[in-house]
Amino acid sequence: MSLAALWGLFLAAFAAATLLPAQSELALAGLLATGHKPVWLLIAVAAAGNTLGAAVNWLLGRCCVRFQDRRWFPVKKKSLGKAETWYRRYGRWSLLLSWAPVIGDPLTLAAGLLREPFGSFILIVGLAKLGRYLVVAGAALRWLA
Repeated sequence: MSLAALWGLFLAAFAAATLLPAQSELALAGLLATGHKPVWLLIAVAAAGNTLGAAVNWLLGRCCVRFQDRRWFPVKKKSLGKAETWYRRYGRWSLLLSWAPVIGDPLTLAAGLLREPFGSFILIVGLAKLGRYLVVAGAALRWLA
């Protein structure tokens, strides 16, 4: 396993969890398709990168939400409002959906905005992201078999 492949996967997963448009599932599936092993290491690297990327969103919510009216702010007010409503209704357990497209990134931002403690945030989001990559790896390996 090359260090460059692991760093590439980490960075793709990190970027995908922030508010940047990126696709980490394809990176993981591509590495699996080309025979990179061990599988557990690829899953762990992807989950770690994606979880740390979500932590950036939490930090943005915690510290930078005062800039939400600026054009450059990465989440539109309407999306953030929906995420806040969802988060207020279901609480920290809504973070189990942090892996989901469209709603996941705003949820992690809302968690910071609404002062979710970092320890519970990172634990719940980490489990959600790990679950996501276990499913992706399982599907990719099954498809490749």
